[in-house]
Amino acid sequence: MSFLIRHVKQNDLDLVNLSDESAGAVVSILPGTGATLQAFHVRQQDGTSFNLIDSYSDAAELSREMSRSFKGPKLSPFPCRIPNGVYQLNQQEYRFGHLFSDGNAIHGLLYDQPFTILEETANDSAATLVLEYIYNRNDPGYPFHYSCQVRYVLHAGNDLEVVTTVTNLDKTVIPIADGWHPYFRLGGSIDQWQLQFHAAAIVEFDDRLVPTGHLAQYEAFETARPLGDHFLDNCFTLKPGIVSAACELYNPANGLRVSFFPDTSYPYLQIYTPKTRDSIAVENLSGAPDCFNNKMGLVLLQSGHSQIFTVRYKVSVN
Repeated sequence: MSFLIRHVKQNDLDLVNLSDESAGAVVSILPGTGATLQAFHVRQQDGTSFNLIDSYSDAAELSREMSRSFKGPKLSPFPCRIPNGVYQLNQQEYRFGHLFSDGNAIHGLLYDQPFTILEETANDSAATLVLEYIYNRNDPGYPFHYSCQVRYVLHAGNDLEVVTTVTNLDKTVIPIADGWHPYFRLGGSIDQWQLQFHAAAIVEFDDRLVPTGHLAQYEAFETARPLGDHFLDNCFTLKPGIVSAACELYNPANGLRVSFFPDTSYPYLQIYTPKTRDSIAVENLSGAPDCFNNKMGLVLLQSGHSQIFTVRYKVSVN
């Protein structure tokens, strides 16, 4: 059987590895910390293995850096920022108790929470891991009850599918948005990489990286071009009905390419180029930053109902 699942401990990190033995692909996941995507190893043309995910070297770095960098975890029940951690719903004000160092609520409430393993399946066509976290009114800013289930599926051809199912376990309507925060590395500096994504518009931000409510046309990366010294910390709306990849990263030096295929549940794309210039965050989002207030992509989920969000990461080596 080509596909296998292994539990390993590496540098004090408890990982679940999904492997395609024939292709040399290994996806490493941290169930105990935000269902985080820790690694995605692929086999290069020279036969060596390369990890495409910029994450954590050991448990100490994970503990120290997760709440600063947020590399790789599930963003739920909201992505990005809510200014001052305050929002209005049904004429009632809610305030998050857990705030970032800048005074805003950021990247949800599950990024450092322990997910439970529900299912592990490996056969001739795929390896599947299903994780779940039950949130039950842990923060005063989100006094609701819901489940967040994450399904990782490694398919043949270096194809990783990630499906999130959010189910309202409460008796009332709850606000929900979803996202991911992986950082990708393709070797060397991002200045030499090519970037392409199909934006319908750029979401205008104020100086706190909060949407102003305005959208502007954006075509800078409609066709693939080198990043150069370009800095991005922006949110974009994606063009609807895209048949090809919504976004692609490519390193001409080694032929590594990552293609992003979000379904219609993720109409927003956030891209961040860190100062280190050795990786880039590509975040598929169901809603824009501060969507609990501006309603851009906000889902109001009825009691007992579920919402599914799906993205695929396809890796190729030219």
